[in-house]
Amino acid sequence: MRKRYASSTDVANLAGVSQSTVSRCFRGDTKVSPEVKARVIAAAKKLAYRPNLLPRIMLTEQSRIVAFVTGGLHNPFYSRVLEEFIIRLQDIGCQVMAFHVNGDDTLDAVAPKLSGYRVDAIVSALSVLTDAALEQFTTLGVPLISFNTHLQKKGLYSISSDNFLAGQLAARHLLEQGGKRVAFLGGPANNPANIDRCRGFTEESRKHGKIPVILNDEFSFAGGVRQALQLLEMPALPDAIFCADDLIAIGLIDTFWRTPVKNAPDVLRIIGCDDIPQSAWAPYDLTTIQQDENVMIDRAISILESMYADTLEEEEGQYIVKCNMVLRSSTNTGVYIPSQ
Repeated sequence: MRKRYASSTDVANLAGVSQSTVSRCFRGDTKVSPEVKARVIAAAKKLAYRPNLLPRIMLTEQSRIVAFVTGGLHNPFYSRVLEEFIIRLQDIGCQVMAFHVNGDDTLDAVAPKLSGYRVDAIVSALSVLTDAALEQFTTLGVPLISFNTHLQKKGLYSISSDNFLAGQLAARHLLEQGGKRVAFLGGPANNPANIDRCRGFTEESRKHGKIPVILNDEFSFAGGVRQALQLLEMPALPDAIFCADDLIAIGLIDTFWRTPVKNAPDVLRIIGCDDIPQSAWAPYDLTTIQQDENVMIDRAISILESMYADTLEEEEGQYIVKCNMVLRSSTNTGVYIPSQ
């Protein structure tokens, strides 16, 4: 049988004080004398006592728990973001409770659990948010932050990269490097970030008289493999490709390395998006669009700090963060692919 946790009553008995005195000590009450406080701390240490947070939650109606909901931890970008959120929230006395949503599920799939745990706020890295889920949390007074997806909905904070600009930057650079046959390899066709990146890339390409090949699959290595195989069926392989995330680009390159390419261009240039650590690995040395997740996280933390300080003036807002290009050899000398 598991040994039970020591209670404040146990500490009080050992220290020779009342239970309320123990509570005041751990609340930081300055009226408790140094001598009494020292006895209480010594007794707590001997019993390995830790204050129960549940009474404080009931009293203040704040759990100091922020939910982070994602379906994409296979992507190193979101793993890195979650780690940074944990660090930053712990710095302000909060804890992260992480929830994973499968496949095409939305926030509705975990809404009952989120409500049951009485989280103070929700950071959602999901690309789809239903009106029903938003209304539920708005009614409960729980702030909802959409992270890295630009959504314009009443009662929602939306923080995202300028995904349209990402597409423009990619097209502009590929064409400046001499690209003639351009292609966009994306994630799910209904994903807002994917839509904006594709739109920016397509509009910029059309300005220069280029009509891109457009393929969509999923934001993953496997998605890049499947799209690579589709390109290999084309009479002429595109020579300038923008992948809507780095995992797609890496899957694409790996497939070209493993599969003899009969329609290879003289130089193949590829750009990814997200600047995950693997994009800088020597075999890929991938030019990529860097999302400034630190600025986006700063904005989210600022909203949460204002919420806890009760100084949050607006109940919604949209914030778009500029992205930048990181230049590497995949668009300079190009990507090596063996020809048939």
